[in-house]
Amino acid sequence: MSSKDEEIEYGPLGPGQAPVKDPLKGVRGVMSGTMCMESISYLLVLTVILRVDEGSHWTTFNWVYITVVGVAMMILAFLQFAKWAIPADIVMQVFALGGAFVHPSALFIAVLFILVWAYLLYLRKNLIERMKRGLLTTQHM
Repeated sequence: MSSKDEEIEYGPLGPGQAPVKDPLKGVRGVMSGTMCMESISYLLVLTVILRVDEGSHWTTFNWVYITVVGVAMMILAFLQFAKWAIPADIVMQVFALGGAFVHPSALFIAVLFILVWAYLLYLRKNLIERMKRGLLTTQHM
């Protein structure tokens, strides 16, 4: 046994077997739905920059930036199965923060969804740790 195996504290039923259904598939589905909701919310900033302050924020750069980031988020929502999806999600959050230069409402949406993504990544990490320890019910069926 390697020292890595000795460090893992298994549950009372032992390490178990690989789950029949991949629990990470469900997490990827939640991440996909979250990115889709973020995309829609971010694209709604277009109406804000058009109507607030009589459209003073409606410049070519502003509406193109919001549109490109929002559409990229929507495309990424359907690519959550890829290995590079989580780093791409984090990069999109950085670009979403860049919307603060367009309008404060974009900053509000970005901060809100950054908190959601932090929680999702925490849940994913927790699920992976529980799988390693054999604590999932489906590992003992």
